Amino acid sequence: MKINSKLVEKTLVEFLKDEIKKFGFKKGVIGLSGGLDSTVAAFLGVRALGKDNIVALILPYKTSNKKNIDDAEDIAKILGVKYFKIDITPQIDVYFKNNPTDNKLLIGNKIARERMSVIFDYSAREKAMVIGTSNKTELLLGYGTWYGDLASSVNPLGDLYKTQIFELAAHLGVPEKIIKKTPSADLWPGQTDEDEMGLKYEIADKVLYLIFDKRKTREDLISMGYDNKIVDKILNLVKRYQFKRVLPIIPKLSHRTIGKDFLYPRDWGV
Repeated sequence: MKINSKLVEKTLVEFLKDEIKKFGFKKGVIGLSGGLDSTVAAFLGVRALGKDNIVALILPYKTSNKKNIDDAEDIAKILGVKYFKIDITPQIDVYFKNNPTDNKLLIGNKIARERMSVIFDYSAREKAMVIGTSNKTELLLGYGTWYGDLASSVNPLGDLYKTQIFELAAHLGVPEKIIKKTPSADLWPGQTDEDEMGLKYEIADKVLYLIFDKRKTREDLISMGYDNKIVDKILNLVKRYQFKRVLPIIPKLSHRTIGKDFLYPRDWGV
């Protein structure tokens, strides 16, 4: 699973340049959390577009870890990008005051979607494309909020496993304090990615890599010594959250018939 970090950097920088230019944009906007993935995406964005063309948004909720907020500000300053810090507590609290729940996941999903709502608002304000931060591990396991942190216009990290993001981060010069930080979406106090998933990234990445990159079967993995419960859990998550990885499914009606009846009259010219 080792990557050629220099080549990966070059490829992703060119990808961002080409894709953003292709759609008529010059700038990118990114939600900066103080975590590894958003930091790596911001580093790539600056290399691709220049620091004057990247806008960072830091979007804390009242329970957010202050260290993450401080780290996000530090990264924005290190990169020299324009950034805005916007507290989303008021709109979240008003919503849950009128629609109360004790479910942490519902609250976390609402926070993630509110953050992305603000990011897309600033996308329009700044005439900038939204740069995504979800890695391949999260996408395959469905670990993310649909139309929340999984939403973006262009995602440079989507074909890199989490453990490969660590490798790329070291190559890009991401500060050590970010690389060593325990991965967390910071959706509630004490929340960590691995605890919530019930999987270690190192194991999940190896299994996913063998399945999707090496085309190994379940039986192959078990014969290689992987725990069948872990393999089955990963396979079930991949299958369960397939809907998060595709655009909304639209039934095609044009030129179709049911029995002898055309769904559209022929003289409509469709």
